[in-house]
Amino acid sequence: MAAVTVRSMPDAEDVRRIALSLPDTSEKIAWGMPTFRVAGKMFATLPEDETSMAVRCPKEEREELVLAEPDKFWIADHEAQFAWVRARLGALEDEDELRDILADSWRQAAPSRLLDAYPELGRPAEA
Repeated sequence: MAAVTVRSMPDAEDVRRIALSLPDTSEKIAWGMPTFRVAGKMFATLPEDETSMAVRCPKEEREELVLAEPDKFWIADHEAQFAWVRARLGALEDEDELRDILADSWRQAAPSRLLDAYPELGRPAEA
């Protein structure tokens, strides 16, 4: 009998673990929720009941992202004027996708000195 692989959905603890594994990252409670910051600049939050996360996303990319995967991504009304997008943790494929999303958001907030020091994390796409 073949082994059955059970898909483990990423959760808030995975967000916390991966975010804090990125260089110069800290966790701080703000607005009553966990926020993650690189060199003091916020790049991710765990809002409400921690079933989703908010991450940085260039405005010109997020509309396309939301249209392409509306079950996974959306824009919260109070964040519409900012370069942020929400992701439903239960809709993410796996931990690798979560890591990619968090690393991309980290790159957008990280100062040049960290981007230079950790080239394996890449640089944010130029807008």
